[in-house]
Amino acid sequence: MIISGLICGLLLGFVMQRGRFCITGAFRDMYLTKSSKMFVAFLVVITVQAIGVLALQEAGVLAPKVKDFALLATVIGAFLFGAGIVLAGGCSAGSLYRAGEGLIGSWIAFFSYMICSAIFRAGPLKEFTSSLRKITIEQQTLYGTLGVSPWLLVGLLTLITLYLVFRQLRKQGATIQLKAKKSGLAHLLFEKRWNPFVSALLIGLIAILAWLTSVQTGRNGGLGITGPTVQALQYVTTGDSKFVNWGTLLILGILIGGFIAAKFSQEFRLRVPTAKEAVNSVGGGILMGAGASLAGGCSIGNGLVETALFSWQGWVALPLMVLGTWTAAYFLFVKN
Repeated sequence: MIISGLICGLLLGFVMQRGRFCITGAFRDMYLTKSSKMFVAFLVVITVQAIGVLALQEAGVLAPKVKDFALLATVIGAFLFGAGIVLAGGCSAGSLYRAGEGLIGSWIAFFSYMICSAIFRAGPLKEFTSSLRKITIEQQTLYGTLGVSPWLLVGLLTLITLYLVFRQLRKQGATIQLKAKKSGLAHLLFEKRWNPFVSALLIGLIAILAWLTSVQTGRNGGLGITGPTVQALQYVTTGDSKFVNWGTLLILGILIGGFIAAKFSQEFRLRVPTAKEAVNSVGGGILMGAGASLAGGCSIGNGLVETALFSWQGWVALPLMVLGTWTAAYFLFVKN
């Protein structure tokens, strides 16, 4: 049932909002504040998903299909996407849950991303995108190229991630706890500050659930934002119900989940951007849409899902997104 997409979206939006899980911040802060804490949490999501998906694949439950590696399109697109998320103040999923918090700038960024993605994937620039993504190389996965078991790479990633998590925990100082106004489950869900690594663990489990539930609807994939965003726009403009599917309900769920989390934690507030912020949101959304379309995925599709499959596309896109983020951060925050 495609309603499972809505449930996964609700869970993802809720956890991302309450855990303040910001992929843009994870990439940007390594450069601006020299903090890698959120990036390590990002690696936790990849690691948890990699273990779960490979185990389910070995059990015959899943049969993930790795995308053809369009090297040039991935390099260009990932860099553009990374730059775009700095201008927009959030990635695709981040813009969705922050729109649920009441940030008008995130609404502007997401709609710009939606329209630009549609132009590149289903509109006037569809052929350009397709032709660039047809320039592929033979190798698709890291383990295929290296001639090793995928479990070897999963094990290596797990060891690296655990080491980085423990190092972060050792560096972590005491946090100031405000007097609780709620108690019990309400305190845990809507008031207590969530540990980023716990949030990352939950997101990793949601990512595995996404694979399991979407496969049941005939969709062979995990979490994804760009394709479903285009399909949502196609449904709005054509009214054709074929565009309503697991993926489109996922993005709706992220928005609603973010709203519920923000509302009950008293963090919901309509915030209108300045003219400059609005322009940045539009520009960021355009770069995100173009970049994700060319790269074959966003910070979720490439950054979290393709990396968990150890595809070349995912592991080439990830550092290029980070580089794009750092470049934009330099011109936006450092140089100015």
